[in-house]
Formats: sequence, C-alpha cells, structure tokens
Amino acid sequence: MTKGENLKMRSEGYDFSGWATRNNIRCSDGRTIRRDAFKDNDGGRVPLVYNHVHNDPSNVIGHADLENREEGVYMYGSFNDTPEGQRCKELVKHGDVRALSIYANHLKQNGGDVIHGQIREVSLVIGGANPGAYIDSVILHGDGVDEEAIINFYEPIELAHGDDEDEKEEIDPTPEDEEVEDSEEEDDEMDLEHADKTVGDVFNTLTEEQKTAVYYILSQLRGEKEDGGEEMKHNVFDTEDVQENVLSHSDMEAIFADAKRMGSLRDAVLEHTDGYGISNIDYLFPEAKNLNVPPEFVKREDDWVAGFMAGVHKSPFSRIKSMFANITEDEARAKGYIKGNFKKEEVFSLLKRSTGPQTIYKKQKLDRDDVIDITDFDVVAWIKGEMRLMLNEEIARACLVGDGRLNSDDDKISEEHVRPIYNDHDFFTVKVTSHVAANADGAVKAAKFIKSVIRSRKSYKGSGNPTLFTTEDMVTEMLLLEDQIGRTLYKDVAELATKLRVSKIVTVPVMEGITNTYGTLEGIIVNLKDYNIGADKGGEINMFDDFDIDYNQMKYLLETRCSGALTKPFSAISVYVKNDGDGPDTSSDTTIPDSLENF
Repeated sequence: MTKGENLKMRSEGYDFSGWATRNNIRCSDGRTIRRDAFKDNDGGRVPLVYNHVHNDPSNVIGHADLENREEGVYMYGSFNDTPEGQRCKELVKHGDVRALSIYANHLKQNGGDVIHGQIREVSLVIGGANPGAYIDSVILHGDGVDEEAIINFYEPIELAHGDDEDEKEEIDPTPEDEEVEDSEEEDDEMDLEHADKTVGDVFNTLTEEQKTAVYYILSQLRGEKEDGGEEMKHNVFDTEDVQENVLSHSDMEAIFADAKRMGSLRDAVLEHTDGYGISNIDYLFPEAKNLNVPPEFVKREDDWVAGFMAGVHKSPFSRIKSMFANITEDEARAKGYIKGNFKKEEVFSLLKRSTGPQTIYKKQKLDRDDVIDITDFDVVAWIKGEMRLMLNEEIARACLVGDGRLNSDDDKISEEHVRPIYNDHDFFTVKVTSHVAANADGAVKAAKFIKSVIRSRKSYKGSGNPTLFTTEDMVTEMLLLEDQIGRTLYKDVAELATKLRVSKIVTVPVMEGITNTYGTLEGIIVNLKDYNIGADKGGEINMFDDFDIDYNQMKYLLETRCSGALTKPFSAISVYVKNDGDGPDTSSDTTIPDSLENF
C-alpha cells in the first residue's frame, strides 16, 4: 500500500482537502512546476500556516498531509484547537478563504521549470500565484453527514518569492475552467508581437551569447550557480526571508519588461541594481577597445612645417654675416667725361649684418614605472616623436613670424638670433599695406589683397619664383570671388597662384591674428632659398637621454643651437590689410628704405 493510498483511507479525519500545487501550469512569476517536482513530500506532513507568516507560533493553524499525484500535490488539512486554527476553519467552511499556497526550498530549476524541491509548509492565503492551487473539499464530521464540496475556487497560489500582499493579482473564479490542460498553457503563449511576453518568451528571443550574459549576471547577483541542476542555496518562494543582493524571478520579469521597453537588456539591469545593493555592475560588460594606439595628437595643421624646413638654405656654421655694397646711390653711377675736366671716383657704401645662434630645446620626462607598465605601444618612441614634431614647428614658426612670446618671457626665441621674415629690416622685407574701408567685408579685402600682391611684385628682388604664405581664411575669400554674373574667378588654388605670380600658395595656421602698425598680416612672399638656418657641428638637432636614480625618472632633451636670417636684400614681401580707409577703392602703401644709414 502506498503512502498516498494510506492517506486516502484516513481522509475522514481531516477538515478539508485540496490542491497544494498543480503541475504544468505557469505561475504569475513565470515558473512552471513539473510533474514529480515534489515527489519526496509524498506521504509527508508539514505545518499548516496562515499567509506564510513564520515569525509567530500563533500563525501555525494546523497540519497538512501531502500526497503526490500525477496532476500535482494534493493535501489533506487539519486545523488545531487554537483560536486562530478554529477561526481559519470557519473561514474555510464559509468559503471566505479559497486559495492554498506552498512554501518550498532546495529548488532545482531548468530555465523556468521547477523540477525538484521540498515543500516546507502549506498556507491558507487570500490569493496566490498558481491558478491550480485551491480547496476543493470541506469535510463536515458527524453522523449521517455527507462530504460537502466547495468546487473550483480558481484562485492563484502564492509562492514565497511571489507578489507582495499589496500587489496581488485577483483572478475571478471561472468554474468552467477547473480542468486546466497543457493546451491552455500553449494558448497563453501567443504571438509575441500581439500579447504580453512572459519571462520565458523574452528569454528565448535572446542569442546564445546574450543568454550566457544573463546566466552570469544572475550568478553574480545571487552569489551562487543556477546552471542546469545545481541546487539553489536559498528559498526563492519566501517573500518574508528574501536575502539581500538577491534578484528574484518576479524582479527578472520586471527587468525583461523594461528591456522590451528600453531596447537594451544592459540598461534594464542597471536600472534595477540600486534595490539589490549591487555596485559596479558595469564590470560585467566588455571593456571599450582603444582604436588609436598610440594616442593620436590633437595639433595644429603642420603640413607647411616639413616644406618650410626642407626649403630653407642650411649652412654648417651658425654665425652668419651678410655683406653688401650699395651701388644704388647717385655717387655710384657711371659718369660722362668732358675733355679737360676732373674725373671723379665712384663712391658707394658697404653694408653688413651679423646673426649669432641661440639654443632651442624641448624637454620631457617619464616615470620609469609608467614606461614599464605601458605595454600597448612604445611610449618612449611616441614621446620622442612628439618632441621632434614640436621642435620643428617652433623653429619654422620663429623663422617665418616669430614665436609670439613677449620679449620679457624667459622662453622667447630672440629675434636677434632667429630673425622672423615678416618683420625683418626693410632692406630685406618690403612691407605693403592695403587700406580698405572700416566696414569692408571679406570679399573686398580679398580683392584688394590680390591687387596689392601683384603690384608689389616689382619690389621683389629675391631668387626665382617665390611662395605665398597666407591664412586659410584669405585663400577661402579669394576662391569665393565672383564676377558680375556669379561665376567664380579662380577655379582652384593653382589658378589663383598663377594670378598672384607665385609658385604655390601655402596656408599657415600660426599666421592668423598677427597685427602691428602696418595692419593685419595676410601674406608673406618669399623664396625660402634666401633664408639661411645655420648650425655648427654639434649644434644640429640632437636627442639626449638621462636617468634620474633618485626619482626613478627617465628624462629626454631634444635641442639645437642655430641662427636664422634672410641673406638677400628685398627677398621678401609682407602684405598687410588695414581697415582705415574711407571707401572701397582705397590706396596701397609700399615701404622701402630711403636710406640705409641705420642698417
């Protein structure tokens, strides 16, 4: 005789009976209890409790004997003689309380299917989570009294992890739905596009990689494994004893619902972490990948630097002396002779200028610990590349327009040693100023600039065809110039260079915003062969490495000792635009020295 058959024979000793839980019916939290999940409880006796309240002995209102059946776990309940037990007996007899619920632990799950567990108590509840758990028989004891049945109170069972009492979902009794079959479960799983998704529905839409991420998140949140049949170490049915840092299935249902709404499982999980004390959950997600190894420099446009350094004349000595004989004076002219008159000697002056060197350097240091720890790229080579890049730019800048620092600045590159082309002595650099109206726009300035460059070309005495160094804004304005019917005057930069009688046009970012008494600098016309950069042996660009033992630092020094200056008279032209005219067709001034006495 089985334990279940023995229970049936003794059923007349019980106050009521009903289904503690039913198999193959999806609960409101997404779980489905499968057949024989609680077969170890067959024939066992567990406490009968009211509403799963375990912290007060008065809430134990009797006991329940369990019988494992094909449809689920059936129970026979007996109330004790306590006031609470008798009060609950009257509630059941009167039909006021209709639902049963179980408290279980030692659960093993396969996805949302509960395949094994231990029932620890059965409770009378107002409402629960399993639609098949209800009281189907109330036994009245006495002579000649037949069994009175209260049939099909279709109320949900409340599992211990389920909805809080304030959030219980009421389901109207539907007597015709007493027999719940597997097919009804299948009907519930409608097209995901037209019905609310269950936890299982949402989970099955994930890729294998995403499912693996969810498994990992759950294991981290719970502090235990749920892979396959490994035993869960806490009772997920218990609402009163939910541990901290535990993410229950009802919470997961909310997370998946938010994921559907937000379109991101990761964002949905992050939204729910505060309630569980989980910090730094972003550690679970992949690290960002660096696309720039080594890091890319954010720098000014420096294409002009390489061309400038390659174009200048270089000498193996740093002290440069330029000497000239001025034969432009009338005294140097050839003279006519009349018989008997005195023949006068030619008179001309000698001019000279000397330029000495200055040290220009770039210094850097790195902690040796950092050099060792940075393994993605060679940080030393990267730093040295930056040092050479910036040193070349500084030398080219100082030669063309000066370094821009004040004379009182200790770091200034002296203009007596590296002479800027744009403001060199009038004997070497001719200054041309275009006067435009105070309210002149860019097109007016560009048109006036073109005329000034072409007209000043006669003052140029340098070597060959020069280069025009200018700003990007001025090139743009010149290319945008149109005739009276809207056609552009110059189709490209090459055509514009031909118009300006220069070999090419080079834009220089560091020229922007330079002003002096002549106006705003807009262009420099020069052939770089006429500019000399000199360095003695040992004064060329050199890299020095050193190691500071006391501070464990690697130090690097890149320096040169050089001079720079124009070496040919009238070999450069600086073109300025000044907003001080009174009309659109104002004049241009060209500054050429009348005397070289102060040279």
